[in-house]
Amino acid sequence: MDIIRLILWVLQFGLGIGLIVLVLVHSGRGGGLSDMFGGGLGASAAGSTVMEKNLDRITVVVGLLFAINTLVFALVIDV
Repeated sequence: MDIIRLILWVLQFGLGIGLIVLVLVHSGRGGGLSDMFGGGLGASAAGSTVMEKNLDRITVVVGLLFAINTLVFALVIDV
């Protein structure tokens, strides 16, 4: 049972870091912090590309995997 906990910890850590990186890679849309630093000028002219759509899909999949791993981890751990 300890090896399963270790695998879930490592997976949770990796998915968490991956999710943070994927969210930070997204381009800003609107009056957020990216506009304050000049990121909004090019983002509005660029439009929605295939790369942005794929990045959205990857982010959703990693987010779902993170949520599922969190639920499995909560069931396996004894509180």
